[in-house]
Amino acid sequence: MDKLSVLIADDDAVIRMDLRALLEDLGHRVVGEAANGRDACRLARSLRPSVAILDVMMPGSSGLEAAAILSRERICPVVLLTAYSDAPLIDEATRAGVLAYLVKPFARSELQPALEIATARYRELLVVEHQRDSLAQELRSAEAIRNATAILMRRCAINEREAQRRMQSQSLATGRTLGEIAEAILLTEHIESPVR
Repeated sequence: MDKLSVLIADDDAVIRMDLRALLEDLGHRVVGEAANGRDACRLARSLRPSVAILDVMMPGSSGLEAAAILSRERICPVVLLTAYSDAPLIDEATRAGVLAYLVKPFARSELQPALEIATARYRELLVVEHQRDSLAQELRSAEAIRNATAILMRRCAINEREAQRRMQSQSLATGRTLGEIAEAILLTEHIESPVR
């Protein structure tokens, strides 16, 4: 595994120090430390670590609250560090977007796998979101192309094949995608249509 930049958040300075030593022994770099969830979020936003290790119970803003923010904003994956392993907490951690879980006291041998799992799941999540967004854009483009084809057929009294050929020619001539050409046609139609 590559060297990771890690943010640690725990209200116990001794635990942060021990965790820092373990991470550095594993070849990772601790880029920031926080004693509460609010500071963890602030640091994560500015430092953009590879992963954050957050204690679940901290004063003020908890590790779960911070995990939910870091997950929602897609800042970095979160490994939750806790002394508890009850089902409700695990469910809450899952809803908050936690990607790995360490129960204190944990063995040194458990830390690296937790980091690897969290970062791998995070990469997979980003890929799936990118694919979803790309598919949604393709569907929007396909709908725009269908609608623009119908507009050209009506306006120019041409058949579907000719309407599509004209849009393709315009796409090639301008270096814009077929979807962009279709959107321009739809915008023109909207502007030129009488107010209803």
